[in-house]
Amino acid sequence: MGTILVTGSNGQLGNEIRVLSASYPQHRYFFTDIDELDICNGKAVDEFVSKNNFTHIINCAAYTAVDKAEQEQQKALELNASAVGFLCHAAKANNIFLVEVSTDYVFDGKKTSPYTEVDVVGPVSAYGITKFKGEEVILEYGLPSLIIRTSWLYSSFGNNFVKTILRLAKEKPELRIIADQYGTPTYARDLAKAILDIISSNSLPDHPEIYHFSNAGDTTWYGFAKAITELSGIKIPVHPIETKDYPTAATRPQYSIFSKDKIIRDFNLQIPDWKDSLKKCLAILNKEA
Repeated sequence: MGTILVTGSNGQLGNEIRVLSASYPQHRYFFTDIDELDICNGKAVDEFVSKNNFTHIINCAAYTAVDKAEQEQQKALELNASAVGFLCHAAKANNIFLVEVSTDYVFDGKKTSPYTEVDVVGPVSAYGITKFKGEEVILEYGLPSLIIRTSWLYSSFGNNFVKTILRLAKEKPELRIIADQYGTPTYARDLAKAILDIISSNSLPDHPEIYHFSNAGDTTWYGFAKAITELSGIKIPVHPIETKDYPTAATRPQYSIFSKDKIIRDFNLQIPDWKDSLKKCLAILNKEA
């Protein structure tokens, strides 16, 4: 049995862990967000952690506004790197296993074959840089931990691409979506399940280890948008465009497909196809609509 602190629990991943926690009753859970615990306050983190006998911390808190981060680099750095340092300090002092969620944005996207955990990073946005700095902090501390990089995260909770497409499909006569960026949509519930399965597996490393996790298969943002509209029964023209036709403040990786071989091998995970998971999420959203 573990006692698990989940930070950033009001976000997509934190909420999905909350939903699934009932299926892992061997653990006790403390779900916190900024109102209960400001992880950018090192003193508050030390005090909160030292009095609660945690065995694991799952850090779901992050600054994820990719374009805004270009103007708010300091803010992004505080949450994506400095706060990770405070969690590492408390985890090391109290013998706690840390799970940090990172991103495909640590890569420059110039590869044409799936990224593995040993590929050289090269973030091309402020968001990617700050998330990589968070990874570096964990590696420097050297504590027992997992860094799990994921990509294109969506959920029935929070703001994400799936919800944006469903909203735009009601507001606009047609959609124009980028078709030359390649990656894999990841249902946050599948990532939450993978993290809880791993924590419950009793085969955690005694040092920092990096893993990649996304759903199986790959697509483009255009392919993702087409799947969302078609599976939802929405009849709207969806047109492919190029990245240059839709300028953004932050540069996105052109290619960020992951190899999941390592996480499948080490933890015997079954990873669903992205379209199957999308159907499950859409079923929840349609029920709520």
